[in-house]
Amino acid sequence: MTSIQAVFDLADTHANAVSLLGELEQGERGGVYTRPEVVEFILDLIGYDNSENLTKFRILEPSCGEGDFLEEIVDRLMKSAARFGVPASELSPCVRAIDVGSKPLIEARKKIAEVLAKHNVTEVDRARLDAAWFLHADFLMAPFSFGFTHVVGNPPYVRQEDLPLELLKLYRGHFSTMYDRADLYVVFFERCLGLLDDGGKLGFICSDRWMKNKYGGPLRGLVSSAFHLEMHVDFTNCPAFKTEVVAYPAVTVISRSKGTETAVSFRPEISRESLSKLVPALRKEVASRHVTFAENVASGNEPWLLENLPRLEVIRRIEANLPKVEEVGCKIGIGVATGADSVYIGDSDKIDVEEDARLPLVMTRDFVDGQLEWKGKFVLNPFLEDGRLRDLSEHPKLAAYLELNKDRILARNVAKKNPSKWYRTIDRIYPALKDQPKLLIPDIKGNANVVYDEGKFYPHHNLYFVISEEWDIRALQAVLLSQVTQAFIATYSLKMRGDCLRYQAQYLRRLRLPKWSDVSSKLRLKLTRAAIDLDFKKADLATRELYQLSDSDWAALVSV
Repeated sequence: MTSIQAVFDLADTHANAVSLLGELEQGERGGVYTRPEVVEFILDLIGYDNSENLTKFRILEPSCGEGDFLEEIVDRLMKSAARFGVPASELSPCVRAIDVGSKPLIEARKKIAEVLAKHNVTEVDRARLDAAWFLHADFLMAPFSFGFTHVVGNPPYVRQEDLPLELLKLYRGHFSTMYDRADLYVVFFERCLGLLDDGGKLGFICSDRWMKNKYGGPLRGLVSSAFHLEMHVDFTNCPAFKTEVVAYPAVTVISRSKGTETAVSFRPEISRESLSKLVPALRKEVASRHVTFAENVASGNEPWLLENLPRLEVIRRIEANLPKVEEVGCKIGIGVATGADSVYIGDSDKIDVEEDARLPLVMTRDFVDGQLEWKGKFVLNPFLEDGRLRDLSEHPKLAAYLELNKDRILARNVAKKNPSKWYRTIDRIYPALKDQPKLLIPDIKGNANVVYDEGKFYPHHNLYFVISEEWDIRALQAVLLSQVTQAFIATYSLKMRGDCLRYQAQYLRRLRLPKWSDVSSKLRLKLTRAAIDLDFKKADLATRELYQLSDSDWAALVSV
């Protein structure tokens, strides 16, 4: 294939994928519309307001939908043009509005035509502005001949797995932030930041997931390297959109400028009066108890820690003085994922194989009031102690069971990628782990739920495990049950519905601990006894002593 032909094929592939994406309904394209008072708030934050000569600005709305932002933008622009005596015929460079969806774009154009008519713009000028301002295209690949002073909007919340494969490949080749499982809005950030003029400002309302999790790392690094995170307003549990959404939204203002200070506010009242009062406070023009200021939030790819700054100060001090949990002899891991639990997991009658080819499996359903009450499930174990797969000729019962379920086993991706190892589980099983005393922790929970296993079970993939070569496992359980650990998790974790925290390995590994040899025998006993008794109050007292926390330190850590 010639290079020219490859370009044409790529263009056709992209056009077909965009056409498919553009014809989806609003919700399928990740379209969620923003309430007008929130639109006004964001425009005020980025300085696109009536105090400025807006005719000198160029503003971009990269996913305009039906024109929620655009309607207010154009109304403000026309008022400014009238005040500064700029005719409508000169406003063509001032606005660019793009959407991949043809239906919402039609609605947006109707709205803007009405706004222009209200401001007595002639039919000829309305047609000229419509042609200049609107573009039906894939914003991420659309060409631009100039940059923008302002970018604003609500980028689409589309998961990678919902994108046409050819479009996903194209984006991965063009954008460094299309990393891991990044959603589409992350790439919108990258493209928009790249189009900002020096001193330009971006104001987005969208999910806040990228600010802490793995896939947001490259975007955080990009912001840290060349931009300034000016403002962050957390809208968790606030009705910022016209319809209810699952994702936790935040308003983020980023400028192409230098700076280290970030204005932070949480869960404001959604009303014009309340939000208008918040704007000057976020701009540091007036003082407000609803706004705090954080230094050096954006630092490389590190998570952005914006919530509860007094707690963060104590966490930072602990981090500066103590080693990480895995540096003092502890190991954190996750249980086995099989790829077909209905085949690999069952009771002893179902998993009828040789005894050494199955392991008793512990799952979250076996947790009752902080103790284990095993329900009798086993997991098929196709591995030997040294990591090699079992020879099926030496395990006739296992071979017969696998053959009976071969179609479902072969349907898994892991089997397709490894045809010669078709019966392996996704994760390798380490049989010796079953016999080790360990702590088991569910991924998502509202309160600490750390369960002790004396060495009888293998963990399922929805459980994290902690083992230790140095720390007494019971004493460690008391620390993990304490509000100190909960404060660490709350600092780094994403919150789920109901404000539940995710106790994932990446967050657990951030916990700091002294060496076991530095813990006094008296304190060791206190920690161990608190864990055995499942006494949370005693666990807190002993852990507070372990970390040598003052009254003010403790108050900061346990504050919501």
